[in-house]
Amino acid sequence: MEQLIKRVLVSENAIKIIDQLRERHGELMFHQSGGCCDGSSPMCFPKGELMLNENDVKLGTIHGCDFFMSKDQFEYWKHTQLTVDVTTGRGASFSLEIPLGIRFVIKSRLYTDEERDRLEPVQSGEEV
Repeated sequence: MEQLIKRVLVSENAIKIIDQLRERHGELMFHQSGGCCDGSSPMCFPKGELMLNENDVKLGTIHGCDFFMSKDQFEYWKHTQLTVDVTTGRGASFSLEIPLGIRFVIKSRLYTDEERDRLEPVQSGEEV
């Protein structure tokens, strides 16, 4: 059986930050909304702090953290594989990494035709 293609990945630099945040805040989760400005950046929260519903989808798990996105935003991004990375500079959000002087960002690439046929399924936020 062919291996499923992950919808969301994480960079080594982001893994280091996730580890730091997990030490301080416990289990974590990520969410990317369809908002403007920093609202469209991936945001990190303590697991369970953000209430999810039928308007959210779970794309997968990165370094032990569930990654969710609003359904509307997913419609724009469903053709791309996302990679969570970090960059210097403060974002204007409530994400846990902001006090560190960095912020999570998304890098993306289009799936190949072959990959599109083997994508991991998404789950509704209310099912998780």
